[in-house]
Amino acid sequence: MGVVDTEKWLDEHFSDPVTICHNFKKDFDDDKPQNIYQYLSSFGMYKPTRRTKLIYEQLKAGKIWGKIDRLFNKYKKRWNGPDIPVYIFPFQASWGEKENKSGVSFPNQLFLFIGDIKDDKELEALFIHEYHHVCRIHAQKKSIEEYTLLDSIIMEGLAELAVRENCGETYNATWCHLYEPEEMKKYWEEKVKEHMNIKKTEKKHDELLYGFARNPSMIGYCIGYYLVTTFHAKRKLSEQQYFTVKSNYFVS
Repeated sequence: MGVVDTEKWLDEHFSDPVTICHNFKKDFDDDKPQNIYQYLSSFGMYKPTRRTKLIYEQLKAGKIWGKIDRLFNKYKKRWNGPDIPVYIFPFQASWGEKENKSGVSFPNQLFLFIGDIKDDKELEALFIHEYHHVCRIHAQKKSIEEYTLLDSIIMEGLAELAVRENCGETYNATWCHLYEPEEMKKYWEEKVKEHMNIKKTEKKHDELLYGFARNPSMIGYCIGYYLVTTFHAKRKLSEQQYFTVKSNYFVS
């Protein structure tokens, strides 16, 4: 599959992204396009404004679709990854947010929301992070509903390890370095470890993953990166092995 020609959809329906989301009904259990759009918007899909229209024109001028397609072919071959559709749309930043890109991964598809990015390595880092999720989901052979908090934080940590190894530490997500290692070790031992087996569907999962409910911001993500990089410094595995190794291997 690879990169889908969302340029055509955007040229025809930029001002009506709900109409664009009709294309995704079959992959969202025939949900209403409005609901699909609201869900994707929560991850950064654009709202039609003059600002996002300008971003769209910049994406076209920068030949972003072709660049992402080449990255897809590169890492699909390198990681023996699944052949899935990749959808690209302009990025919509939240109020006060400094990020200019985001994405969301599913077992059978990948969405990238891209803003004003001039550095191709930054694009590569975004793609690596999201496609790494897809590859690990396929290799783990378990339903998303079965995923635990430990699965989630290890998945995030492994994706950023892949970014570091392929693009350099400069291109890691900002959350990778929010806290000192001592802080993360302490929070893991005192707050998170006892809840590592809670399911993704439980409220506390997201509270600890994202840092809701008075928990430190992005603490689950940060601990995942801490656990993975600490492990990697002692027992380096190959890129392929990091897709198949079980999450509890990093804390045993």
